[in-house]
Amino acid sequence: MRRNDVLLDTHIIIWAMLNDSRLNDKMLKVILNPENRIFYSIASMWEVQIKYALKKMPISGIEFMHYCEQSGYHKLPIDDSHICELAGLVRDESAPPHNDPFDRIMLSQAKAEGFTFLTHDPFFRGYNEPCVIEA
Repeated sequence: MRRNDVLLDTHIIIWAMLNDSRLNDKMLKVILNPENRIFYSIASMWEVQIKYALKKMPISGIEFMHYCEQSGYHKLPIDDSHICELAGLVRDESAPPHNDPFDRIMLSQAKAEGFTFLTHDPFFRGYNEPCVIEA
């Protein structure tokens, strides 16, 4: 069986950190599968730190990073191929707008790297990207 590289959306990692009941069995099955190599985006750490500074997040970006490292997740930096891939993201015009730049860069990272992107965000349905798993 081929190893699958999985990029986790920020909220899924937060739910795992806080032992939140929204972390469902489908998500856990993907995260805990030893055949999967789990990644977090540096964009997630950046997003968490911004929200922490605005007092909208209970954990800092540094705490987030430490959790990811302790969990054995691999860090995915942002590089030029990820930014270039943004131009290839096509959103269905009938879908509701999705203006979150952190979400878009993570989707483009997953697409550029050939990773699976695990999210619970329904806004990703509008992209029709085969790399997205909505749990």
